[in-house]
Amino acid sequence: AVPRVLNFNVGVLGHIDSGKTALARALSTTGSTAAFDRAPQSRARGITLDLGFSCLRTALPPQLGWGPGELQFTLVDCPGHASLIRTIIGGAQIIDLMMLVIDVTKGMQTQSAECLVIGQIACQKMVVVLNKIDLLPEAKRQSAIEKMTKKMQKTLENTKFCGCPIVAVAAKPGGPEAPESENPLGVSELIEVLKSQAYLPSRDPSGHFLMAVDHCFSIKGQGTVMTGTILSGSVSLGDNVEIPALKVTKKVKSMQMFHTPVTYAMQGDRVGICVTQFDPKLLERGLICTPESLHTIHAAIISLKKIQYFRGALQTKAKFHITVGHETVMGRVMFFSPAPADFNEEIQENIFDFEKDYLYQEEYLSKDSNASEENKENDQAGEIQLPRQQWALLEFEKPVTCPKLCLVIGSKLDTDIHANTCRLAFHGVLLQGMEDKNYMETFLPKLKVYKLKHKEGQVERVMDDYSVIGRSLFKKETNIQIFVGLKVKLSTGEDGIIDGGFGQSGKFKIRIPDGLKPDTKTLLTAASKKKSKAGKGDATKEDESSKNDAAQPVTISLLFKRYVFDTQKKMIQS
Repeated sequence: AVPRVLNFNVGVLGHIDSGKTALARALSTTGSTAAFDRAPQSRARGITLDLGFSCLRTALPPQLGWGPGELQFTLVDCPGHASLIRTIIGGAQIIDLMMLVIDVTKGMQTQSAECLVIGQIACQKMVVVLNKIDLLPEAKRQSAIEKMTKKMQKTLENTKFCGCPIVAVAAKPGGPEAPESENPLGVSELIEVLKSQAYLPSRDPSGHFLMAVDHCFSIKGQGTVMTGTILSGSVSLGDNVEIPALKVTKKVKSMQMFHTPVTYAMQGDRVGICVTQFDPKLLERGLICTPESLHTIHAAIISLKKIQYFRGALQTKAKFHITVGHETVMGRVMFFSPAPADFNEEIQENIFDFEKDYLYQEEYLSKDSNASEENKENDQAGEIQLPRQQWALLEFEKPVTCPKLCLVIGSKLDTDIHANTCRLAFHGVLLQGMEDKNYMETFLPKLKVYKLKHKEGQVERVMDDYSVIGRSLFKKETNIQIFVGLKVKLSTGEDGIIDGGFGQSGKFKIRIPDGLKPDTKTLLTAASKKKSKAGKGDATKEDESSKNDAAQPVTISLLFKRYVFDTQKKMIQS
């Protein structure tokens, strides 16, 4: 019988040059294919370019209650390079534990902070490794390690990894040039900590099969082998799998897990799948899946949260690098929130309700955003009210192929890598993808996002008890006909209805169904008298003093809402 092996994925993340690859090498006993900087351009630079994979096996710790067998830690060596942040995000969905590697002489750096952000989004547990302790002079080593440990504990205090283990090691004492005979320090202690942190990951074989392929090569007389990690679902011998990027479907001819033939594999497993008549050059890395289970979309609606370390506002119409599933493309965003009355509604997980009205926002609302007019209304004591959930419409510069519900991360990867800021801006869940290239016409009109419009004008003069003439509400070229029938309110309290244009200069007539109040009439007649009198040039001294009381003009306000994607641009009043 094949011994039972529990696969546990450990993501090795950290700032560039923190020594992740050396640590993975020191930890691992069995190398799997894609391991250790296999890309030639990477070897030349001494930098990891792909998600390298290697593993170490130990006896299953009894605390897991899984019976006898082996615990296999698959070390997913994630690149620390900025441009490669996409790879990390790609692998994050299947990482059971994160190992954050910190150079003990440098502490937290830009990318270490970003790794922490990704960890909080995608992972439940973490171990911090302070590497390169061999660089600390022995006399001061212990106190320096304690100091850095305290500092790291402080950094993690407000994250979900508060109180996680912090272990000090030297993966490769003496650096890359040192002879192999130099024994690593602290690595066996680290393995014990990893074993103590292991748990039975929740794996779900149901759902569509989706696998991230990180290596593809041919074996003479066998076919083409794709190795990778199963992100969701399961796969059996003889199944058809699709390579969506190439729109081809292949039959699974044989499968291996760590050099042992198998007939079945499921979420979280590392597996090699062999197919025939397929040129490995066509797919170095990418996704394979249940046929037809991924969709290719041009735009999407997501629910999202801002990442607290991102500096600056998230503005509507801004462009971000958007990572969806395994691809990263440029996209433009438009933020929207519930209508103000629904700010406190229960959060809807994983579904989007097209029946509801939503309020357009110039930016993602957060504690530091400027309150817009419509949010000020339900504003108490200067506190801006925040909705429990917010959404964004993403429009991609080129179509993206991804699963139906998947993690989405927005970042500003063009920010200088040496500028010490977090480039990850928001994360969310894809709720609805738009597969039609003409989604502007076919799909967006269903999305009921509105803007509130507020126009103000003034009463020019009274016509009779039931009507006044207004001005300054419209430009002179505006077609007043489309506003006829809309309700307005006078600053003196009367309700009115726009009746039509008056003359050529953008003035208009307002009907007041309940009639003008006597006070309003007095006010308006006084104001217009004063005008005509002042026009005659006999403004006397005492007129000057009373001018301030009566010359308050009566204003007219028009409020309506307009749906952003309504092709007819209808104006709606409640």
